[in-house]
Amino acid sequence: MSSLSAPVSTRPAASRPRLSVDATTRQKPAIVDLLGDWQYVERSMHRLICAWGREIAPWDDKSAIHRHVWDQAECVRRLRERIAQFPGGKPDAPVSARLEHLANAILLAPGLEDALDGIYQCLLKTLTAAYGEYSTHAHPIHDAPTVALLHEINQIKSQQWLWYRDWRRRHPHVTDATYRAAVESQLAACGHLREPLKIGAEGHARPAGVGTDFRLARFSRRDQPLRSQQPFMDYVRADFRTSLETRRLFWAYGYMLEKNLPDDQLRWLYDGHYMPWDWHHDISRHLWDESRHGDSGHSRLRDFNISLEEVGFPGYDNAEREALLQQIAAERGLSLDECFAHHDELLSSYRAEPITKPELYQHVFMIGLIAETGHFVVKNESYVDFKEGQDLESAEMMLFDIIDETAHVQYAHHWLPLLAEHAGIDNADYRERAARLREEYQSKADQGAAALQSSLPRTPGSPAYDFYQSLLTRIRAFHPLSNAATCPPRSGKPM
Repeated sequence: MSSLSAPVSTRPAASRPRLSVDATTRQKPAIVDLLGDWQYVERSMHRLICAWGREIAPWDDKSAIHRHVWDQAECVRRLRERIAQFPGGKPDAPVSARLEHLANAILLAPGLEDALDGIYQCLLKTLTAAYGEYSTHAHPIHDAPTVALLHEINQIKSQQWLWYRDWRRRHPHVTDATYRAAVESQLAACGHLREPLKIGAEGHARPAGVGTDFRLARFSRRDQPLRSQQPFMDYVRADFRTSLETRRLFWAYGYMLEKNLPDDQLRWLYDGHYMPWDWHHDISRHLWDESRHGDSGHSRLRDFNISLEEVGFPGYDNAEREALLQQIAAERGLSLDECFAHHDELLSSYRAEPITKPELYQHVFMIGLIAETGHFVVKNESYVDFKEGQDLESAEMMLFDIIDETAHVQYAHHWLPLLAEHAGIDNADYRERAARLREEYQSKADQGAAALQSSLPRTPGSPAYDFYQSLLTRIRAFHPLSNAATCPPRSGKPM
């Protein structure tokens, strides 16, 4: 008599795959809940970088931080898409508040350097270890899509780690012991992110930071001068319409200044926590695009042998900075020039109030419907003129910006209705309001340009005029425009 018996696996236990199904599983494998936890933590890391990113001063490191914001958005997107592929998978399903406690422990660092250690050392390494462990032990066929996306995410993390390692080599630092202990305690309470956490008496997690009194830096830091050596921009405003060479100077300088917007958008993302994830993803891409535009302008200025030490890197909020520096100068008995020379140190301790919902609506409205929409005509004109003048690199800079800005304007059209709903603003006539505002800005800019044309000194020996001419001479020497003398007048600078 023979009998059938259950086959016995000959594979060593250590090499057997980690299974997401047990006797109690219905249609949702266990990995779905773990993916949900990871998605929350990656989204928290996105918020942590936004929270502390304005404290980064060097130009190239700003570029890296802005890229990390976009990379984090892409990590979150990958995880959310994978969750949604499972029956019952809900990317916004609640997760344990223990994960919020972990994120807040990292957020509430004594200062920037400790925060970077918490984000890029403690959290990043824990995530990559958890992803690596799952990828090693998951069934390589059954859950291959998850394994593949975790490999992609770990490749992104490796680039973030390399930046952090380079930063730490340039800025040696020993992590505050109390802070590190608090972070490590929370990581242990979350099982180092290797198993899904059940929602217990602690409740479910809110977005990182919303339950704290954390405040972002009021002013984005920079280690370049806030002012140019001479006020050359008055000449640019006066000559923008009639001089192609002036427009080429403006676009290199103006694109460089766009490096300000991504630092502002870090606040949008952090304070706009109530908006859907897709908005955060769109704004993260917008942010990275604007950072690249800043890099384009900076690169072109360097091509032209023009440094930021000469033309400065003023903030869009320079009037607010200058008013505060004047106050500090009066209180401490310093000259305003001394305060400007040490602006980064003097302004670094000031914190920003959270952006209100009406303010966030207004920011998106003004950038998308006024600034970006309002510049399409002059950008397209310059693209054509630079191309015809055989400065193809400047033309390419214009074209890629136009392409990016077209997408950004669509983001604004898409999200303004929901932003208005949150803010209690009537958005019905937003297109008409935007058109009227653009006309008002254009009229004011035209009047200002006309007044400058009649009032600015244009004789050799005037410091500002000589400086302006020296910038044009250097640009001309690097790459003369074949149509500089023949290009007809174009549209006036919009604002």
